[in-house]
Amino acid sequence: MAATARVADGPPLTPDGSAPTPGASRPVRKRGPWRTGLLLASPAIAVLALLFIAPLFMLVYNSFRTQAGDPTLHNYTRFLGDSFYRDVLWHTLWIGALTTLGCLVVGYPFAVYLRGRSPRARNYLSLVLLSPLLISMVTRAYGWLVLLGPKGPIADGFHALGLDAPKMLYNDTAVVIGMVHVMLAYMVLPLMGSLDRIDPALTPAAKGLGASGWTCFWRITVPLSLPGMLAGSLIVFSLTVSSFVTPAILGGPTVKLMPYFVYTEATSNLNWPYAAAIGFVLIVVTTILTAVYARLLRGRGGKEVFA
Repeated sequence: MAATARVADGPPLTPDGSAPTPGASRPVRKRGPWRTGLLLASPAIAVLALLFIAPLFMLVYNSFRTQAGDPTLHNYTRFLGDSFYRDVLWHTLWIGALTTLGCLVVGYPFAVYLRGRSPRARNYLSLVLLSPLLISMVTRAYGWLVLLGPKGPIADGFHALGLDAPKMLYNDTAVVIGMVHVMLAYMVLPLMGSLDRIDPALTPAAKGLGASGWTCFWRITVPLSLPGMLAGSLIVFSLTVSSFVTPAILGGPTVKLMPYFVYTEATSNLNWPYAAAIGFVLIVVTTILTAVYARLLRGRGGKEVFA
C-alpha cells in the first residue's frame, strides 16, 4: 500500500511506463514563430488598416465615380488627355528631382563630416539638423518668404554690392530652396546609417596600398554608402512631390504642382472624385519609384539600408 501510494504521489510516468529522468522537464508546447510575430504586429496592422488602407481604398473608389456617384473613367481620361495636367505632373516630378539632388549635394558632405566627429559633437550637430522639423511648416515657409523677398537680407546684400537682386520668390528656385531646407534631415539620416556601417579600417588599408584620399572616397566611401543614398533619395522625392504648404507659399500663383490641384478640386470646385484621381496618380508614381528602388537595392545584394 505504501509503495502504491508513493507511485501515485510521485512524478507522472513516461509513455513507455518508466519513471522520468530526474531533472527532466515536462515538454512545452511551442507556438509557431509566425503566430507570435502576427500577435505582436496585430496592433500595428489594425492601426495601419484603419488609418491608411481604408482611406486609400475610399480614395481609389471615389476616383472612379462621378460627382453623382456613377461609375466612370472620365476622371483619368480628363487628366491624361489634357496636356496642361500632364505638364503639371512632369513639373512636379522635376521639382522633386531637383530637391532630391539638392539634398544629396548638401547632405552628403554633412553626413561625411558627422561620421568623424565625437559622440557629443554629433549630438549637437544632429540637433541642428533636426531643428527645422520642430518648427511648423508654415513658419519655415514664411521665414524663407522674408529672406528671399525683395526687401529681405539677401536682396540687401546684392544692393550693397551694387548689383540688382534676382527674383527669388514665386518661382522654382524658391520652392527648391524651401524644400531642401525641409527635407535635408530625411537625406542625412539614412546616409549616416550607411556611413557608420563602413569598416573604418578600409580607408587606411587602401592608403597603405598607395591609394590617394580622393581614390579612397570615390572607390570605397561612395559605393558603400549607395544604399543610404538610395533610401534618402526615395524618401525626399516621395515627400516632395506630395508637399503642399511650402510650394504654395514660396511658389505663389506661378508654381502649380499636383498637390495644389488636389486641394483646389476638393475645396474650391468641390469635385472630390477628380481630386481623388489626381491623388491616386501621385500614389501610383510613388509606388513605381518604390519598385525601382527595391530593384536597385536587390542589385546591391540585398544589403540593409537603415541602421
